[in-house]
Amino acid sequence: MHLLDANVLITAHNLYYPLGRFPEFWDWLVYMGDTGQVKIPVEILEEITEGSEIGRWLSEGSNYDSLRLDEDVDPVLVQAVIEKYGPGLNDAEVIEIGRDPFLIAYAMAVPADRIVVTVEASKPAAKRANRRIPDVCKDLDVRWCNSFEMLTALNFTTGWRSRS
Repeated sequence: MHLLDANVLITAHNLYYPLGRFPEFWDWLVYMGDTGQVKIPVEILEEITEGSEIGRWLSEGSNYDSLRLDEDVDPVLVQAVIEKYGPGLNDAEVIEIGRDPFLIAYAMAVPADRIVVTVEASKPAAKRANRRIPDVCKDLDVRWCNSFEMLTALNFTTGWRSRS
């Protein structure tokens, strides 16, 4: 299962697959959600601004329910992820990290079957609240990939409907 960061949807819409121009991509995401191959934790879905074009798309039909990962996060795993950002983070640093620890914690819950998907690039020199998802995943032995690697792994094409 591929667990998507909010930046995957936002970047896809803003740069590669605008909602109004590439409905095949967005329909494919919903289909992948329905088959359980792509999910988004509720904590990550909450990062997508209500009223934004993606927020409106999520609220259409069953898009939200198709993509939402329907489980609760293990708070022990979230804390373990936060610790990898740095010991003794202050409140401002925890706020700056945002919801990323939840995404990684869900992947840690079933590491053999889950992959974090993000558009963030590795930046090993970053410290504490500035650490990137790929680097924290690496430290925790959590698999991760970027959007294009996910599209390749799941064999996305604009003709996907004829194969499903």
